[in-house]
Amino acid sequence: MSKKRPGGESLPSAPSTATDRSPDVEVPAAPPAPDPKRWWALAVIALAQLMVILDGTVVNIALPSAQHALGMSDADRQWVITAYTLAFGGLLLLGGRIADLVGRKRTFVIGLAGFAAASALGGAASGPGMLFAARALQGAFAAVLAPSALSLLSTTFTEPKERARAFGVYGALAGGGSAVGLIVGGLLTEYLNWRWSLYVNVPIALAALLGAPAFLRDRSGRRAGHLDVPGALLACGGLVALVYGFSEAEPRGWTSPLVLMPLVVGVILLAAFVWWQSRAANPLLPLRIVKNRVRAGSLATMGLATIGMFGVFLFLTYYLQVVLGYPPVRTGLAFVPISAGIVIGATQIAARLLPRTAPRTLMSSGMVLAAAGMVLLSGLTVHAQYVSHVLPALLLLGLGMGLTFMPVYATATAGVPPQDAGVASAALNTVQQMGASLGTVLLNTIATGATSRYVHSHVHDPAHGGATLNEGMVHGFSVAYWCSAGVLLLAALVAGLTVRLKTPKHAGNDAPA
Repeated sequence: MSKKRPGGESLPSAPSTATDRSPDVEVPAAPPAPDPKRWWALAVIALAQLMVILDGTVVNIALPSAQHALGMSDADRQWVITAYTLAFGGLLLLGGRIADLVGRKRTFVIGLAGFAAASALGGAASGPGMLFAARALQGAFAAVLAPSALSLLSTTFTEPKERARAFGVYGALAGGGSAVGLIVGGLLTEYLNWRWSLYVNVPIALAALLGAPAFLRDRSGRRAGHLDVPGALLACGGLVALVYGFSEAEPRGWTSPLVLMPLVVGVILLAAFVWWQSRAANPLLPLRIVKNRVRAGSLATMGLATIGMFGVFLFLTYYLQVVLGYPPVRTGLAFVPISAGIVIGATQIAARLLPRTAPRTLMSSGMVLAAAGMVLLSGLTVHAQYVSHVLPALLLLGLGMGLTFMPVYATATAGVPPQDAGVASAALNTVQQMGASLGTVLLNTIATGATSRYVHSHVHDPAHGGATLNEGMVHGFSVAYWCSAGVLLLAALVAGLTVRLKTPKHAGNDAPA
């Protein structure tokens, strides 16, 4: 209040003290102090992420040995990969919502323990059915583990510079883990046996389990509520039907009823899922998460990037082993440059630039670099040299993916309320997994068709049939690489048009697009 002079003029009141403040005035709360153990928490989360990503490819090189040892048919061997993909991709959204309801730290530990047990079961498989079941269990527990890991990371690091560094590490593991899996798979298969490509997960999981209770801190989310069972059934059923339909497209053909029917059913179920999410009291995937333009653009960029990228590992594996005659270990080591490029692009370039550079600039630039690498790969021949022809392409691909993955992870999870952190992380992982599955199937179908047409039109002398087959294989890969380049350029366009200019600050509030 002010005091009056004798003449009626008001005197300014003295500055108020804390005791003078009205009880109705709210004083902004100080931001919570950073967790002193947050970098150890990053190490635990990184171990789990590496295990999940590595497992997507570590079995690939070991698959021929496993097929021979267990007596699998050529028609059934695909289920070693597909059982994992179906369970992982189909259950991710459910796993993310369970993490939000039950607690991310708790589901993280459950996912780790279950994944280790399923890996041990697969390594001890005595027949194909046991191995298929173990791989499906791995995928189911990975669907719980992956969104818990990403949401814990998102809520642990909220300061912009630290968040950029943490997501740089996470993005490097997400992109480089697949290539590392090929290296590890080659080493284990050649020097031990195929079973160790599954057993290797056990010590990694145990190390993360030892660190989780001490270093992970779960911020409060929503611990009450009901699980959206109809939404879970619709989403899981739709995703499983789509993945199954695409996985059957190559051996059966696109016109087969066993391909068309699952695809149609998948689309119908996913459309019903979207309709139900707009009406459910406790939706599995709140539509507000994907209605945000920036987040939707980041998810679309990730999906297109993985569609275009994952064919590289499949095609180059066959190119190096079948065409150039590389043994498994040398084939795995040949992928080291792409892993190194991803790590450098994510941790040394993107993480340093993101605090002061627009995310869409990094994403679009990364996709253009990766597309250039695909164009270089399209020029491979049966007589190409690794150092002069393959290596430059792998470096461009690695740098491009590193520049893209890191800002995508940081932007897609920024601004998500704590109660939705798990499901938002699951949505990102779902897009990545579905993109990888779809890209592998579609690009493999394109490559196989192009190879078949080339061989049929060029075989004139049976004595040169082997050479023609290799030439046809390389031609098919070239056609697929051109398609991949187009998909990656589309991803660059999507990122440039949808992701805002500002760098994401923190994960506390759902900022508008």
